Amino acid sequence: MTEKTTHFGSETIPEAEKAGRVHGVFTSVASRYDVMNDVMSGGIHRLWKDAMMDWLAPRPGQRLLDVAGGTGDVAFRFLKRAPGASAVVCDMTEGMLDAGRTRAEAESMADRLDWVVGDAMALPFEAASFDVYTISFGIRNVTRPEDALAEAFRVLRPGGRLMVLEFSQLPHPGMQWLYDRYSYNVIPRMGQAIAGDRDSYQYLVESIRKFPDQETFAGMIRDAGFDQVKYRNLSMGIAALHSGWKL
Repeated sequence: MTEKTTHFGSETIPEAEKAGRVHGVFTSVASRYDVMNDVMSGGIHRLWKDAMMDWLAPRPGQRLLDVAGGTGDVAFRFLKRAPGASAVVCDMTEGMLDAGRTRAEAESMADRLDWVVGDAMALPFEAASFDVYTISFGIRNVTRPEDALAEAFRVLRPGGRLMVLEFSQLPHPGMQWLYDRYSYNVIPRMGQAIAGDRDSYQYLVESIRKFPDQETFAGMIRDAGFDQVKYRNLSMGIAALHSGWKL
């Protein structure tokens, strides 16, 4: 029987190894994760997350599951916009959750916010128990994204909303070439200078290029059972927001 393989950046590895390798990356960068996002996006990730909230339009009383939510960035934004709402941040890396718990927002929202260690491909939650599922810059690190999307569908209530924010592909080949040159040559060096960790940043850059383009990923969301699947490019496609509904 042939062993299933997947990619870890530009490297091909056995599927069984990926989760551990990804866990190692995020354990390594946990204390610097928010700085890392600033480095990789030039700080624009904050505007992208605000755009995510604008499209999501959180409503009072909703229950959010933010998967790969790490330091709580998305959950904090959601709770600030939705009085009486609650959120669960689920991440496979304890160190990422620890970094989130120490943020000032976490203390002020403690009664509305839970932190849970869990795997996106096998969520430790009952079916139909959330109104909204979000995952930001996380699904490309999952060994089998289609399994994560199936789990998202399972844990959402009927009428629930999926929203994915992820680095994506620029539609113009010339612009993509320039962006790749920047990503491969500059970001790992900045990672070394800022976090003393070139290898983790190198993996993260490579993982972006391996992730499906916007139309392909939209098809994967439909295949998981979601309806009204749409996407919006951010910063010309450097990132994209994908939305789907469980109807």
